[in-house]
Amino acid sequence: MIKFSDLADAYGTERFVSDLLARQEVIHFPRCLAMDQTGPLTYVIMEKVEGNNLASFPAEDQHRQLPELIHLLTKLAEVDVTTTCGYGWIKPDGNGSFQTWKDFVEAAFAEDQTGTFWENWHELYHTTCLERDVFEEIYQRLMHLVSYCEPHRRFVHGDFHQWNILSDGERITGIIDGLYMYGDPLIDLATLDRHMPWAGVVQAYREQMDKDQVVIPHFEERLKAAYYFKGLDGLRFYAKMGWSDAYQGMRHFLLGLE
Repeated sequence: MIKFSDLADAYGTERFVSDLLARQEVIHFPRCLAMDQTGPLTYVIMEKVEGNNLASFPAEDQHRQLPELIHLLTKLAEVDVTTTCGYGWIKPDGNGSFQTWKDFVEAAFAEDQTGTFWENWHELYHTTCLERDVFEEIYQRLMHLVSYCEPHRRFVHGDFHQWNILSDGERITGIIDGLYMYGDPLIDLATLDRHMPWAGVVQAYREQMDKDQVVIPHFEERLKAAYYFKGLDGLRFYAKMGWSDAYQGMRHFLLGLE
């Protein structure tokens, strides 16, 4: 599989993550076979992983693979990141982009997002269904919980759901495209739960942790913070895309968490 981009260091982070996960044998993640320039474009050649998106299988097939998904969540959280530093988006050198988790959260939702997908995103308050009072209420709730998340610096896939998880219908064969960051691993749990609300993801995760005798400090606060963090991004994305039903569904869920 080959991908092209006109952005500098477009695939540096992906190459780092590929090497990190392959070296620790966490899960079958596409190996980076080559990366180079051709004219103004950067290209990367990645290994093709067997299987189809888990989302393409019936709900009962997805549910049957839930124990393996829970196992995968725990393995991702155990990735050794002690040779790196920082929080938030993983840079091509393998370090996080911010000194603290709070710094990252504040930057992620700051008004000035020049040069990113969210440039001028405050205009959405005037041109779409995005409600400033709702967004700011949820943001304040998130900031109130940030201190619970700060001590937990782990590898986070960042977009852990059925469209980025591959399966042959019987087993998980690999994971692909993420929004890779260092932070609280419960972000991946919250993401999967919101994409599979019918599957009892959180209950299955807690039962497995109890079985393994793993104590999760401040689980409720951290999980709620993870919902808020991913949910805020979901609200502005749904508004930008004009997906009003999805926006209303996320809005209702987030406001109901308090």
